[in-house]
Amino acid sequence: MACRRIGGHGHTLSPTSSINCVKALATGIRTHSICMVSDFFYPNMGGVESHIYQLSHCLIERGHKVIIVTHAYGNRKGIRYLANGLKVYYLPLKVMYNQSTATTLFHSLPLLSKENTVLRAALNPEIVSVIPNAVDPTDFTPDPSRRDDSTITVVVVSRLVYRKGIDLLSGIIPELCQKYPDLHFLVGGEGPKRIVLEEVRERYQLHDRVRLLGALEHQDVRNVLVQGHIFLNTSLTEAFCMAIVEAASCGLQVVSTRVGGIPEVLPENLIILCEPSVKSLCDGLEKAVAQIRSGTLPTPETIHNKVKTFYTWRNVAERTAKVYDRVADEVVLPMDKRLDRLISHCGSVTGCIFALFAVLSFLFLVFLRWMTPDSIIDVAVDATGPSGAWTQQYFPSKKGSEKEEIPDC
Repeated sequence: MACRRIGGHGHTLSPTSSINCVKALATGIRTHSICMVSDFFYPNMGGVESHIYQLSHCLIERGHKVIIVTHAYGNRKGIRYLANGLKVYYLPLKVMYNQSTATTLFHSLPLLSKENTVLRAALNPEIVSVIPNAVDPTDFTPDPSRRDDSTITVVVVSRLVYRKGIDLLSGIIPELCQKYPDLHFLVGGEGPKRIVLEEVRERYQLHDRVRLLGALEHQDVRNVLVQGHIFLNTSLTEAFCMAIVEAASCGLQVVSTRVGGIPEVLPENLIILCEPSVKSLCDGLEKAVAQIRSGTLPTPETIHNKVKTFYTWRNVAERTAKVYDRVADEVVLPMDKRLDRLISHCGSVTGCIFALFAVLSFLFLVFLRWMTPDSIIDVAVDATGPSGAWTQQYFPSKKGSEKEEIPDC
């Protein structure tokens, strides 16, 4: 079984990846054309960006056609191709706030009044699927030799924005640094709240104990995590928080706020949950420090071996594909019934407003198709999927044969 470099991007497929991709094409698995739409994607760094990238690659391995649509980042506009033929559209949309476009901000308004998706959209819970995030355990392995065991290092890797609880972090650092002379903080990430941490470091003269690393490439995150003993997450809202899984996979004791889906991510013996307050988080960190000093924590290797069995990308891709299969079998409602559902689910006032926007969007789409008919638009060659150009190039099939050959590197 061969592995090869794909598309000149330096991405190497493992033998397992090659087999999975061939099986998807050879065994007649049901395939879909999938469009991932998000304001957050590379070169921006974060959990959402990594999730979309990893999931897209695993869906491509299963034989699906996948494209990603996001807004432009600086000079990165137009169409780009990533490893495995993953096609990304960087649209020239104006960013309104924190890398979010107007569309995202508008659709986020219901978050102010409802606490979860089922309530917000008035959905039947039986048709909602909860799929966890994932982490590649081979990318996040422990290395205790990188730690300085003469001190205790708390690692924070996060976007430095309000939602991530950086104001809480600014209250935790001086309190615990004063109480524990051997406690150090290592902070990776960038954002508008960085100035808050710089002010704390300056005011309390903590330059030798608080390091601000700035923005990190995803491949550099592991090298930061393995330098720490404790991973601290201070998020005020969070759906899953892949960062705590990556930290646990590197063998760190996790201390986190008890918000969103975080309590469901790791077992109780691998995480210390706290309320989103300075006092509660300080108590959680002090508990972790006491466990480290008493030697009661499991070894980093033991923690890693537990975490690596919890979440894998191929498992997530398989579960996601099953949801796509189910959705593809559902009947597409005509426009009048869609409008009726909007009004009935969202209320007489809000529902009518949403219905008006839906009608205007539909009419705008009809106008665009009249201005530029489909018949005069060149059809782009598929890079991925059953008949994708990249798939055919690297996994050629013989007509009438169930077996497919994998060329050597």
